[in-house]
Amino acid sequence: MYLVKTPWLLSKIYSSLTWKIAVEDQSIFLTFDDGPHPVVTTFVLDTLQQYNAKATFFCLGKNVEQFPDVYARILNDGHRVGNHSQDHLNGWKTDDATYLNNVMTARKFIDSNLYRPPYGRISNFQVQQLKKKFRIIMWDVLSADFDLKITPEKCLKYVVSNTKAGSIIVFHDSEKAYSRLKYALPKALEFFIEKGFSFRVIE
Repeated sequence: MYLVKTPWLLSKIYSSLTWKIAVEDQSIFLTFDDGPHPVVTTFVLDTLQQYNAKATFFCLGKNVEQFPDVYARILNDGHRVGNHSQDHLNGWKTDDATYLNNVMTARKFIDSNLYRPPYGRISNFQVQQLKKKFRIIMWDVLSADFDLKITPEKCLKYVVSNTKAGSIIVFHDSEKAYSRLKYALPKALEFFIEKGFSFRVIE
């Protein structure tokens, strides 16, 4: 079970986390989780370049270790990176010490003060500890590109129907998401650019 649009009440209860960003223009914030991946992240970077769009990539430390050249290109292309843990651990199902150590292991490979918890699942204690070193970034629009049961068209609809100025949108540069991402990303970029939106990195 997942929510495509983050409920207002949830973001209010967990107001110390960043769910969307206050803007005075038509900026929106694309984010990509779980990379880098040599094929999928390269596709994303090529597509962003084509539309002159910037994004923030929440990387897994183990993938940065494995594909350092792809990680380097993310930075060289002017995008931002964030920490997504070393091994994609679920904070609700992992003891605090193991979870926090995993995030700090990833920090050896990912130079960033941004953190996004895998699955969006993190305990209050983990939040309090990580806030000492990171700005914790959540989202208000989930593309659901990871869901094998939805069509690429539905993935696109989720994004274009729910995004507003200041929205943080989640895609995944992973093999699992690729067939939906490949369809939805360029069409979403085209749609929003025609509507006068621009794409910025999370500072």
